[in-house]
Amino acid sequence: MTEHHSPIAPDQPFAPGEPDGVAASRLLARLRQRPSLGADEAWRSDRLPLLMGVLNVTPDSFSDGGQFNAPAVAAAHACAMARDGADIIDVGGESTRPGHAPTPADEEIARVTPAIHAARAALAQAGLPAVISIDTWKAPVASAALAAGAGIVNDIWGLQRDPDIARVAAGHGAGVVIMHNAEATQPDADVMDLFRRFFDRSLAIAAQAGVRDDCIVLDIGFGFGATRAQHLEAIRRLPELRACYGLPVLVGVSRKSTIGLLTGREVADRLAGSLAGHSLALAFGADVLRVHDVAAHRDALRIVQGVMAPEPALASAMERGA
Repeated sequence: MTEHHSPIAPDQPFAPGEPDGVAASRLLARLRQRPSLGADEAWRSDRLPLLMGVLNVTPDSFSDGGQFNAPAVAAAHACAMARDGADIIDVGGESTRPGHAPTPADEEIARVTPAIHAARAALAQAGLPAVISIDTWKAPVASAALAAGAGIVNDIWGLQRDPDIARVAAGHGAGVVIMHNAEATQPDADVMDLFRRFFDRSLAIAAQAGVRDDCIVLDIGFGFGATRAQHLEAIRRLPELRACYGLPVLVGVSRKSTIGLLTGREVADRLAGSLAGHSLALAFGADVLRVHDVAAHRDALRIVQGVMAPEPALASAMERGA
């Protein structure tokens, strides 16, 4: 039986290679300490989010399909992202681009488990404390990935496509990212109403399965299940979502088609738009940013911090000899 870990204080010493559920709990505990940011509140230096670096081990993902399929290459990229500042390495074995072909669970497992084994070993050997998440909606894939060394389940269907995935996550004491999604958009609906109806159901599934509230992050699902206009509005209304549920919120606009539509750029040239979108998401209260280009995002967020909370940021830079 898998041990179900209790909540962990974020100030306890962190050890690379510690049990995966423990590492994930410690990481998510940091989010619980981050303050909300209301319209009349001053920026605080502890507003910087966690960064989730994307690691696709698929042949057909929209921006990096086929680049990291070999376990050794995946492990090297995981370490590179962790050195650049990634707190989470999000491993995915099924493309979710528009028109993608579904991947059978056994094939997805064959893709992700060697990559997770290799990445976890490489991260531990290098002393890098990044936590691995598994990007899947399938319970068998989540179970195999958690057994291989993942500590977080990132479900693009918010526990609703395969409700057994919630039981799997709870049994491992894993963190859970619940993403909003839908088969069809509702252009005339209020985006917050869409979110509330979806997340209410997902959180009920999580609670019934035994997933603790302090293990949960909500994801607005930028690019999924809503219109482009609704997703841009959702970023502006992040404070409402955080206030509604009292849970951390993830935003991932990196290289998405909306960035291409607004800028006229192809996938490979969407870094500037991604940085702008994520900087605004941070300003509106995002707690986790899911990104492809970790180093560039870490630099951009330090500039945001320097402008909004200059004294702590400058003091930190001076300590580093900048």
